[in-house]
Amino acid sequence: MLQFELKACSSCYGLAWCWGNSQGMFILLWAGLVLLKQNICQISFPLLVFFRFDFCAIDSEKRPSENLGQVLFGERIEPSPYKFEFKKKVDCKPVCTKSYNTNKPEDKAHLDFLKKGMLLNYQHHWIVDNMPVTWCYDVEDGQKFCNPGFPIGCYVTEAGRPKDACVVNSDFKDKDTFYVFNHVDITIHYHVVENEAAGARLVAAKMEPKSYKHTKVEAPDCTGGPMYLNNKFSGELKIGYTYSVQFVEDKHIRWASRWDYILESMPHTNIQWFSIMNSLVIVLFLSGMVAMIMLRTLHKDIARYNQMDSVVTPLTPRPPPLHEDAQEEFGWKLVHGDVFRPPRKGMLLSVFLGSGTQIFIMIFVTLFFACLGFLSPANRGALMTCAVVLWVLLGTPAGYVAARFYKSFGGEKWKTNVLLTCFLCPGVVFADFFVMNLILWGEGSSAAMPFGTLVAILALWFCISVPLTFIGAYFGFKKTGIEHPVRTNQIPRQIPEQSFYTRSLPGIVMGGILPFGCIFIQLFFILNSIWSHQMYYMFGFLFLVFIILVITCSEATILLCYFHLCAEDYHWQWRSFLTSGFTAVYFLVYAIHYFFSKLQITGLASTILYFGYTMIMALIFFLFTGTIGFFACFWFVTKIYSVVKVD
Repeated sequence: MLQFELKACSSCYGLAWCWGNSQGMFILLWAGLVLLKQNICQISFPLLVFFRFDFCAIDSEKRPSENLGQVLFGERIEPSPYKFEFKKKVDCKPVCTKSYNTNKPEDKAHLDFLKKGMLLNYQHHWIVDNMPVTWCYDVEDGQKFCNPGFPIGCYVTEAGRPKDACVVNSDFKDKDTFYVFNHVDITIHYHVVENEAAGARLVAAKMEPKSYKHTKVEAPDCTGGPMYLNNKFSGELKIGYTYSVQFVEDKHIRWASRWDYILESMPHTNIQWFSIMNSLVIVLFLSGMVAMIMLRTLHKDIARYNQMDSVVTPLTPRPPPLHEDAQEEFGWKLVHGDVFRPPRKGMLLSVFLGSGTQIFIMIFVTLFFACLGFLSPANRGALMTCAVVLWVLLGTPAGYVAARFYKSFGGEKWKTNVLLTCFLCPGVVFADFFVMNLILWGEGSSAAMPFGTLVAILALWFCISVPLTFIGAYFGFKKTGIEHPVRTNQIPRQIPEQSFYTRSLPGIVMGGILPFGCIFIQLFFILNSIWSHQMYYMFGFLFLVFIILVITCSEATILLCYFHLCAEDYHWQWRSFLTSGFTAVYFLVYAIHYFFSKLQITGLASTILYFGYTMIMALIFFLFTGTIGFFACFWFVTKIYSVVKVD
C-alpha cells in the first residue's frame, strides 16, 4: 500500500508538538503505495510496491514498524528523500531526477509502468502526525472537498478528453498524452500553544499537485509548461521531481478538532441519518408486532390455558368444543413436550454458538471503544488490532457457551466439542486468509503479510486463544445442564403437514430481509472504506446501527419462531440460527452487486482476492447474526413455556 508519512526528527516529536525556533527541526517524508480508482468507487488492491514506479527513493532511513492492524490491512510505510525544516519556507527544491531512454528495455519498462499507473489513476497518500495530507479542491455548490491523496499523473485520451485530474488544468490538452505530477506545493498549518514558549502543534496539512517540465533539472524554477509524456514517445527523457513547502500559523483550528475540515467535506451525514431513520422504522414495526404477540395473543393464550387447567379436573372432563378450539388456535402449547428436544447436529450448533458469542462480544467492545474515540482514524491500525486481540482473549466465553449448550443437548464427546470450537470456524477463516496471502505473495504485493506475522498470529491462536477456550469449556461442562421449564417426552411428536409460509426454507429466507434492510446503507460506506480506501469515521452511527441490528434480528426471529410453534413445528433451534443468519446471504448478494456495479477490477488475482475476503466477512456475519437469533428465541421459548401450567 502506498503511504507517505511525515515524521519529525530532532526536537519535533511527530510534529504533534514542536519546540524551539525554525532551526534544526527536520521533517522526514515516508513513502508507501496505494492504488486508487478511475472513479470514486473503484477497487484498489495494493498489488505493487512503491519503488516499482521508480520514484525518488532513499536507502539510509529505517522504515517505521507497523502494528498488527496495519499489517493485516496491508499498510506499508517506506522511507523517502523528502526532508525539510520546520517553519522554513522552501521554493522549488529538487528531490531527484530520473533519466530514461526508451531504447533500453529496463527504462522502457519503467515508463510503461508509470503510464499504466497514471491510466489507472494511482494515487500517493501522505501522512503527517498520523493525519493525511489532503488535496482540497472545489466541487459542486461551492463546497470544498479534501481528498486524502493525489494522483501520480493523468491522461488525455486520443479524442482529446481529459481524464481524472487532467480536468483541473487547461494546459493539459494534448491528445494521447500523459502528464506527470512531479511537483507538490505543501502547506502546513500549525497552532502556537498559549503559555508555552516556542511551542506549536500541527493542525492541518494540505498540498496541491502540479506538473512542470524543468528546463534545468539541476536548478529548477518551477515555471513553464507541464511535464508531458506522449503515449508514442521514444528517445531520451528526464523527469525532475521537486517540492515547495510553507508553514502557516492558524489560530482558529485547535489540535483536538484538526480532523474537522476533512470530515466536514465528506457529504455522508444526511445519508447516515436517513439510514438510521429507515432502520428505526423497521424496528418500530417489528417491535409493534412482537408487542402485539406478547401482550395480547400470548397473554390471552396463557390465561386461557391456565384457566382451563384450573377448572377442568379428572372427574369433570373439559368441554370438547373449547378444547378443540384451543388446540386449533393456540397450538404452541401442544408441543411443550418436544420444544426442548435436542436438535439434530447439536455438536455443530453448539460450536457455532460458541464462535458466534466470541464474535458478538468482540464487535460490541470494539465498537464501544471506537465510539469513545480510542480507535479513531488517527490511530492507524488500532481498530483491527483491538478486534484481533479481543478475539484471542475471548476464547473463554466461546468455550463456555459451546460446552454449556452441547451438554444441554445431551452430548458426551466434550473433547471433540472443544477442539471444534477452537479450530473449526477460526480454521476456515485462517485457511481463506492464507490462500489470499499466497496470491498476494505471487503478485509481489506489498500488502502480503510477512511470514513472521503469520507465525505470530498462529502463536496468538494456539498459545492464548486455544487454552482459554479449554478453560471456558471446562467450566461449561462442570456446571449442571440448562434446566428447561417443561419436561421432554420420550416419543417425539409428529409434526403436521406445513403450509408454504410455515416451512423452514421460506421462513429462513424471509427472516433475513428486515435485518439486512437496517444495515444495507451502512454496508455501502463500510465496503467503500475497505475497497475504495475511503476514510470511515462514523463509529457513533455504526454503533447505533449495531444496536438496531441486534434488536431487528431478535424480533424477526421471535416472530417467525412463534408462527412455527403455532403450526406445531418444534424444530426451532437450527431454524432460529439460520433465520437471522440468512442476513449474511443477503450481505453476500449485496457484495456481488457492489463488485459489478461500483468497482472496476481487472485481473483474476484481484477478483479472487475480493471474493475471498468477502467470504470471510460473510462467515463472520453469519455466525454473529445467527447467534443473536438463537439466543433471542431461546429466551422467548423459555419464557412462554415457564408461565403456562403443563400436566
